[in-house]
Amino acid sequence: MAARPAGQDVSGAPFVPSAREALLQSLTAENIAQEAAYLRVRGRASFERPYGLAWLLQLVSELREWDDPQAREMAVNLRPLEQATLERLNDWLPKLSHPVRIGEHDQTAFALGLMGDYARGTGDGNLADLVESKARQFYLSDKNCPLAYEPSGEDFLSPCLGEADLMRRVLPSPEFARWLRAFLPQISSSKSGSWLQPVVSPDPSDPKLAHLDGLNLSRAWMLEGIAAGLPKGDKRLPLILSVTEEHKRAGLAAVTGKHYEGGHWLGSFAVYLVTGRGIPQNLSQISGPNRSSP
Repeated sequence: MAARPAGQDVSGAPFVPSAREALLQSLTAENIAQEAAYLRVRGRASFERPYGLAWLLQLVSELREWDDPQAREMAVNLRPLEQATLERLNDWLPKLSHPVRIGEHDQTAFALGLMGDYARGTGDGNLADLVESKARQFYLSDKNCPLAYEPSGEDFLSPCLGEADLMRRVLPSPEFARWLRAFLPQISSSKSGSWLQPVVSPDPSDPKLAHLDGLNLSRAWMLEGIAAGLPKGDKRLPLILSVTEEHKRAGLAAVTGKHYEGGHWLGSFAVYLVTGRGIPQNLSQISGPNRSSP
């Protein structure tokens, strides 16, 4: 559905009519009005914050980019929930005193990345400035991220890579290259991909242990983002992109739908990866043939 998919066009695929119908049934004005009312109820200030709210903004962005009359209708329907989400985030983020550095839903860096992408894409300068200010406040002085401590047993996001993927959105390329050298020196000192290996879920039918299958997917798109933020001649690029491909293969191989515990969300992670969401369009100029299309 996105405006700039990478790889093959699936608009004529057999699942498209039923997918459209499911969206149209869910994203009605009546349904969204109820969702917005639920979000605004007193005592729900932290509901779906920040993970679910950030993904909602991503959905809004994709619908607005999709040149389709039904997409435009659904984007209009989503506006009340979009507005309620922005109210929540604009109230909360200035008060957040410290980042949340975990590999699950509450991670601050991942949510800030999606929020910043939405803000830039929609021209919301106030939110864009707030996201950049918080990113610099939380992460600009960070050094020597303990990548060897990852993953925790239920991670689906990398704390270290999530932070780096956010900062490449905030810093100019030369400054980001210097920051990354101090933040993840493991990459500069490595001569192989041993600094980051794909993980294997010990039980894909377990709701929490299945998170590790998603970690491979999110690591892959975060690594692509990091690569996109570096100067074209950076010597770390081949190593980063090689590790990216390893994680991409492992992550996509786990998207089977065999178990509900992973099947209900791994597909969204896979789509985010293979459509290049959040990645500048000139990544192919940076990575060359190492970036494979689905």
